[in-house]
Amino acid sequence: MNGISPPIVNFASAGDKCDTFPDNPSLLKCPEIEQDIKTCQTKYGKTILLSLGGATYTQGGWSNTGDAENAARTVWDMFGPVQSGSNVDRPFGSATVDGFDFDFEAVTNNLPAFSSKLRGLMDGTGGKRFYLTAAPQCVFPDAAVGSTLDAVAFDLVMIQFYNNYCGVSNFQLGSDAQNAFNFDVWDNWAKGSKNPNVKTFLEIPANTGAGGGYTDGEKLKAVIAYSKKFSSFGGVMMWNMSQLFANNGFLNQVICDLV
Repeated sequence: MNGISPPIVNFASAGDKCDTFPDNPSLLKCPEIEQDIKTCQTKYGKTILLSLGGATYTQGGWSNTGDAENAARTVWDMFGPVQSGSNVDRPFGSATVDGFDFDFEAVTNNLPAFSSKLRGLMDGTGGKRFYLTAAPQCVFPDAAVGSTLDAVAFDLVMIQFYNNYCGVSNFQLGSDAQNAFNFDVWDNWAKGSKNPNVKTFLEIPANTGAGGGYTDGEKLKAVIAYSKKFSSFGGVMMWNMSQLFANNGFLNQVICDLV
């Protein structure tokens, strides 16, 4: 979702099979994705998150907290459980995502208020668990979402350890004290955050074309072994699927390094 007020969605190539709503031609209606979500959740037990923001998000947030909270309600009505009496257009129909991922890459006004409202709506369902996640850059604190990470309880934080000096490519082999790679800093943040049980994920490029600082082989194995020592470590995330698909054997290497 690369626009929130007003809503704008981008589902990449999956959007090719979507239609538009008759009364809202700028918003996609995607029955095939709707069925895919339900199949992935029920048949394969997969967790489906909807990312908000991204590199093309340019709306800048909201002028006041009230507008931010209203926007959170709209997002929830569009992608959360179907609300009785709501007339909001739902791109995925009756399918419900399992949570929302924040990928805001620039300062977004009143993002903490938006996040807090969305968190409250998710926690207020009383049944199904929903997840709030974020994908900050490894530089601490993250310039775009740092204040939001401190203000709201997140379940998972997938830290982009690439494209920056603190990435995996600058990991120092054989050293317990790292001068650049800073998973320890994020682990320390996690323990003092609104959710002290939040899990921190090592996000890495899945191929040379996915981002700066691609790392594999023995060095990546050492990075994962080092990161696993921290109690907040939750796993490895790879960006992105198309790059991973083209990198034969890389996924198996990461799996072996994790076990």
